[in-house]
Amino acid sequence: MIDLLKDTRKHLMTGVSYMIPFVVAGGILLALSVLFSGTASVPEGGILGGMATVGITGLGLMVPILSGYIAFSMADRPGLAPGIIGGMIANSIGAGFIGGIISGILAGIVVSYIKKIKLPSSLRSLMPIFVLPLLGTTIVGGIMYFVIGQPIASLMNVMTNALESMGTGNLVLLGLILGAMIGSDMGGPINKVAFGFGSAMVGTIDPATGMPSATALAIMGGIGVAICVPPLAMGLATIIAPKKFTVEEKNSGKAAIVMGLVGISEGAIPFAAADPIRVIPANIIGSAIGSAAAILLGAGNPAPWGGWIVAPVAQNPIMYIIATLIGSAVTALIVVFLKKNIKEKIDMDAEQTDEMDFDLDIEIL
Repeated sequence: MIDLLKDTRKHLMTGVSYMIPFVVAGGILLALSVLFSGTASVPEGGILGGMATVGITGLGLMVPILSGYIAFSMADRPGLAPGIIGGMIANSIGAGFIGGIISGILAGIVVSYIKKIKLPSSLRSLMPIFVLPLLGTTIVGGIMYFVIGQPIASLMNVMTNALESMGTGNLVLLGLILGAMIGSDMGGPINKVAFGFGSAMVGTIDPATGMPSATALAIMGGIGVAICVPPLAMGLATIIAPKKFTVEEKNSGKAAIVMGLVGISEGAIPFAAADPIRVIPANIIGSAIGSAAAILLGAGNPAPWGGWIVAPVAQNPIMYIIATLIGSAVTALIVVFLKKNIKEKIDMDAEQTDEMDFDLDIEIL
């Protein structure tokens, strides 16, 4: 197992490289559909509704592809089925991209060990087409559902109850907590708990005014800012320090900016999946600071959405934009400071590309 895990970064980068086209295609289509609709919500009908559906489908494949190709990097082609199916389960149980990483590594380990089983020569041909996919998928799927899924569901309930019991006495502290949750997994389960809390708040109308309360607007303002900080920050980091990122990462950074502007935090996932130890803490810190800044600057948000697309309807829209810039700058600077030398990454990427080219050759007999 040590041999399998010692190249974990290479396995993550393989998964990310195959995942990026799905993030870019799905994310940009979804972003454009929201942008052209002129509202801070996903369009449901017409051409824009169809475009949004295609985009959502692309983003929905992101975690399974990440998981499948992490497993592929570890166990070759037999790892694909358990990895992709494990990634689909990670989506269904709400584990997000972190669950996809777990399922991919798990599938790679499981399949690698199953491959060591010695079968009689007469049955050896069944190994790649029957034993590996069936046994690997059964083990990985069972662990994801029954071992990982239940604790995640329980944790979500605990966090929801904790947020509801906090009250709104100290809005800045609440903003810091909600912002950190939003930035932690970019559309994953922790993010959804915080977003659901904020959406429920703005969905509660004050009978006296016919509008959400000022507290609800302030909370959703902080959440709206936190949502767009990770993708905007990753795009900003690739601009201010291009020598610290690969060509692939710089291209992803451009797409991340577009997604961040319309409140699709998944644009930052390729960066977080490739380098979680550096990127995720930076996202948490920047999103928390951006959220608190929005509350302090009075940037209320009546729309259950994030990004700059809600700025026109926000209270103090200029302050809302300034808060996003503050949070994005903090995350970008942390990431740039922590990033490794690009020469190291280029060498690794070149080696990985050579290996993938070799692995993907198909010889016709």
